[in-house]
Amino acid sequence: MNYKSFLLTVLSISFVSASFSQANLLNAKSPSEIGVKTAAQIEVDNDKPLEYGYVDDRDIMFSRMTWEKVVLDERVNFPLYYPVDTNNIGANRRSLFDVLWKSVKSGDIENIYDDSYFTTKRTLVDIQSAMSKVDTLDIGYDQFNADGYVDPEYIIKRDITSYDISAYLIKGLWYFDKRQAELKFRLLGIAPAAPDVNFIDSEDEANKEPIPLFWIFFPDARDILHEAKSFNNENSAVPFSFDHLLNSRRFNAYVYKEENVYGDRKVSEYISENALMQLLESDRIKERIRDFEMDMWAY
Repeated sequence: MNYKSFLLTVLSISFVSASFSQANLLNAKSPSEIGVKTAAQIEVDNDKPLEYGYVDDRDIMFSRMTWEKVVLDERVNFPLYYPVDTNNIGANRRSLFDVLWKSVKSGDIENIYDDSYFTTKRTLVDIQSAMSKVDTLDIGYDQFNADGYVDPEYIIKRDITSYDISAYLIKGLWYFDKRQAELKFRLLGIAPAAPDVNFIDSEDEANKEPIPLFWIFFPDARDILHEAKSFNNENSAVPFSFDHLLNSRRFNAYVYKEENVYGDRKVSEYISENALMQLLESDRIKERIRDFEMDMWAY
């Protein structure tokens, strides 16, 4: 590494540390001053996510669309899941689901979709029915049959929260850029997945299979995910933005579907009831994509 590259690296790390660490923590004279930025800090932090470079269709020598599942039970994926309890933690610490759902409700993310092909848009009203349910206790039914009304204490509302999100589904394109002679990945869509809200508290394992709540076209959400930070377990002074974490693939996932001649059928459709073989098939798909780049340099 030459001197210029080293200097740029040091400056970048210093800038990131100054921008991402909890503002004014060491200079605060009261708890209310923690997190309050000066005008100079706000000006420095007024940045945008790193723009994607333009890629001409003629420069794409090879491409393969894949759908992957990020299981949040895995330790490496914990930064996408936690924190699930926002009552006893600072406002600057939120889970990925909280960031996405809050932005959808506020309208900061305007376009939400029903599927990963982004063909059918959904409205907030449509999603609300999939995000919560209202149920009545048995004693409430007895009261209604006897008196014709139900006390509010017998009506239970159950909302899907960060705690219930068990996976994220992501859609992306692997492509070989012949201009730069490099295999790259472009994230196109993301969907939080949770069990059906109507059976979310069921003890039956069949009802705990996560389903996508809604799909977001990832480039639409980059500005928001750039502002939101995930926890860096190695150095809490330098948290990662969710945009950086996802674009740099700092997570573990397995391929559950790839584009194919059979109408983009899932792995589970041709390898059924054998989880081990499904994982091996996922690895085979990944290896086939990576081998294309390796074979470019084989004589």
